[in-house]
Amino acid sequence: MSKNPKTNHEQRVLNIIGAGLAGTEAAWQASNLGIEVNLFEMRPKKSTAAHQTSNLAELVCSNSFRSNSIRNAVGLLKEEMRKLDSLIINCAEEAKIPAGTALAVDREKFSKKVTERIEKNSKINLIRDEVKSLEPFKDKITIIATGPLTSDSLSEEIKKLTNEKYLYFYDAISPIVYGDSIDMSTAFFGSRYGKNSSNEEGDYINIGLSKDEYINFIDELTKGEKIPLRDFEKAIYFEGCLPIEVMASRGLDTLAYGAMKPIGIENPKTKERFYAVIQLRKENLNGEFYSLVGFQTRLKYPEQKRIFSMLPALSKVKFLRFGSLHRNTYIHSPRLLNTSLQLKKKDNLLFAGQLTGVEGYIESCAIGLLAGLYAASNLRNEIPLIPPPTTAIGALNRYVAEAQSEDFQPMNINFGIFPSLENHIRRKEDRRDAMITRAMNDLEKWREDIFLCKI
Repeated sequence: MSKNPKTNHEQRVLNIIGAGLAGTEAAWQASNLGIEVNLFEMRPKKSTAAHQTSNLAELVCSNSFRSNSIRNAVGLLKEEMRKLDSLIINCAEEAKIPAGTALAVDREKFSKKVTERIEKNSKINLIRDEVKSLEPFKDKITIIATGPLTSDSLSEEIKKLTNEKYLYFYDAISPIVYGDSIDMSTAFFGSRYGKNSSNEEGDYINIGLSKDEYINFIDELTKGEKIPLRDFEKAIYFEGCLPIEVMASRGLDTLAYGAMKPIGIENPKTKERFYAVIQLRKENLNGEFYSLVGFQTRLKYPEQKRIFSMLPALSKVKFLRFGSLHRNTYIHSPRLLNTSLQLKKKDNLLFAGQLTGVEGYIESCAIGLLAGLYAASNLRNEIPLIPPPTTAIGALNRYVAEAQSEDFQPMNINFGIFPSLENHIRRKEDRRDAMITRAMNDLEKWREDIFLCKI
């Protein structure tokens, strides 16, 4: 690959606004290619409604990075990122806690590890200050990775750049409770289908409900008093992270076939099976805190206390954090960005993370990883190398840049956005295996080209 390095030192510095999952990953990848980085983070000078610490890459929703199985699309994406020396994946592995086949982390330990790695990197200059205007970056290569909780001032700047009517949707986070306040005389450990990673009993606490208990719970959820939206805001929910009460309102059995499905779970002592099951997942290694899986909500805090305390095993529950609703910001990337994540009308600006219209921790990190590589290529006066769409990371990149839907919505990684195989394979399992093999082979070829850029 031919190179023509720029001599002006300032032009060789990458600016990244936002030190969340995508921003830190982008900084890490660019620094690995020899690029100096100015990484801006407004916390703790200015916090958000959801963050609680000043650590980088703080997880404000679930503590799970989802499946670790390579036969799952998100597991394949994680495996590809491991091959690309992902900061986030490495730190997650070091901070992991038991969660069956999922990769879940002790959220405080995880964010501290990310912060330490960034602070110790000699090529990354961490600047703790809020960026309110993009004017200082108008002629500089800059990645905007401010994430779902972009500040009001920067949201207005992005709105001016993109001319988008809607730059937000709403996301909800689940409550976290103290583990020792759960009544284990009625609750029990177990994982669906016996998929346990390290604990013979299972990594999740389960609360089983009879049909009558379930119906009563659904009734209270739908009637519960909710935090109102502000008059000038419109609720645009992401379908993959709906508030529990919104799902409950869609039909009596919606949750019994969704977040509360009982399939594969029975009480190991009594062999009892249930009409519905609530699962709680560890938030830290010693099990001091547990989150209610899939119970993101915008119920008012007193209502959460009242309704959840009605459940078996939670009658005396103590909350570390109530569930809440917050604004998530994203842009219509297919209209606005090219394949290398650059703004079409102002190509010195790149976008990364959830701002681009991906959903999920790993997906946000993956787009941050690519943005870091693309920006580094621009600063080295090289043509960015786009990953093949046959890979998980390439398929996600293509969705962001080329999705055709007029009603563009955030998307999790899934095999449905991969290109079809050249040869038809009848069995779904064999077809999946062939796609995985193709992805890993194509990733390795692309990875070799990326590493050549380090020379």
